[in-house]
Amino acid sequence: MDYKSLVGIQSQLEMGSLENGSTDDLEDESVFSPESVAQKTHSTQAAEQGMHPGWSQAHVEKMFRNVIYRSVKTVIFSNKLNLLMPFGPLAIIVNKYTDCHGWVFFLSLLGITPLAERLGYATEQLAFFTGATVGGLLNATFGNATELIISIYALKNGMTRVVQQSLLGSILSNMLLVLGCAFFCGGLVFHGKEQLFNKATAVVNSGLLLMAVMGLLFPAVLHYTHTEVHFGKSEMALSRFSSCIMLLAYAAYLFFQLKSQRNQYVHIEEEVSQNEEIHDDDEAPEISKWESIIWLSIMTAWISILSEYLVNAIEGASIALKIPIAFISVILLPIVGNAAEHASAIMFAMKDKLDISLGVAIGSSTQIAMFGIPFSVVVGWIMGRPMDLNFQLFETATLFITVLVVAFLVQEGTSNYFKGLMLILCYLIVAASFFVHVDPTSDDDSQLKP
Repeated sequence: MDYKSLVGIQSQLEMGSLENGSTDDLEDESVFSPESVAQKTHSTQAAEQGMHPGWSQAHVEKMFRNVIYRSVKTVIFSNKLNLLMPFGPLAIIVNKYTDCHGWVFFLSLLGITPLAERLGYATEQLAFFTGATVGGLLNATFGNATELIISIYALKNGMTRVVQQSLLGSILSNMLLVLGCAFFCGGLVFHGKEQLFNKATAVVNSGLLLMAVMGLLFPAVLHYTHTEVHFGKSEMALSRFSSCIMLLAYAAYLFFQLKSQRNQYVHIEEEVSQNEEIHDDDEAPEISKWESIIWLSIMTAWISILSEYLVNAIEGASIALKIPIAFISVILLPIVGNAAEHASAIMFAMKDKLDISLGVAIGSSTQIAMFGIPFSVVVGWIMGRPMDLNFQLFETATLFITVLVVAFLVQEGTSNYFKGLMLILCYLIVAASFFVHVDPTSDDDSQLKP
């Protein structure tokens, strides 16, 4: 028997095994894996030798279709929140054919909500393949990507106050509303006991948030006491210097958290190991690395498109709906960006995993305060926009009091539904305050001009 006959028999056996159901294994492999490339090359060589021409191309096309179908089904059709996705294209249509800025803003807001949640999902899936250190950097970069994208478009349009207030609102929303709902729902489920969490981690995050308050407080005090060396310039120089220091501190925090202090999270790993049999499926990635990267790119691009429509409609929506821009920026925009954090924090709290809930809520606030805000100052510096850390006295005082309240409530390392209710009620007071707050930026801007 010659070599071609042996290869032909082997090819027929392989086809038979594929017809008997082995395609299910191939469907689970990533289209971009080296194995799939090798299989395609082997099949092409077989076709060139005159054996079963066309089988290789048909099989690869089928494998592509199966992987795409499975990926779309997992990412798009596995979450009920994705029913809001059609509102994004609808916002673009309404903006093109009408002048209803209120509807454009509202529809864009609804369209971005599921995209923000899916962006967090794709980041979590990619973190399975990158390890803890890179995964932490990914979460720092993409965990609040929605707020950062909206901020960049607002900076591009010269709306620095919208940037400042939306980032501030994201911190307030995470610390009061998200954490409050997590404490409240977890306390209702486990009403017979006080839930426990790692106090050391909460203290470190509270310290970073107080450092962020310091960075925001000094430029505001410098401005309102008129003690600048160079009026109108020292405040900006201090803001940019402080932003670089805050970015450096956040990078050191990431290193501290992921490298030096892993033993702080030992009890979390022990808890996971105890429930390993129950949560094995949750610990495995649902999509491949390349699928995660592709979906991450798609979601980021789509959020960028809708963010432009959202930012352009803010002023018109404020006039049409008779709602202050401060309320839209501080309350409405952050609720959309924090949709994923809100759902995740509540879910983990109801499973008695408050360490993860605190990591989601306070950790996200720390990311915005120590990374998002100084990053926006640096981007504004590059773009030539006067973005600084002077968030005005009203906003700075609100942040300072919020950080103090949360720091006092988490210092014991316990939670219950009453603590959660207190945080939720505090957020309602903050929301009402910004609803009646008039932003005095026009007067301040005129004073800055010599």
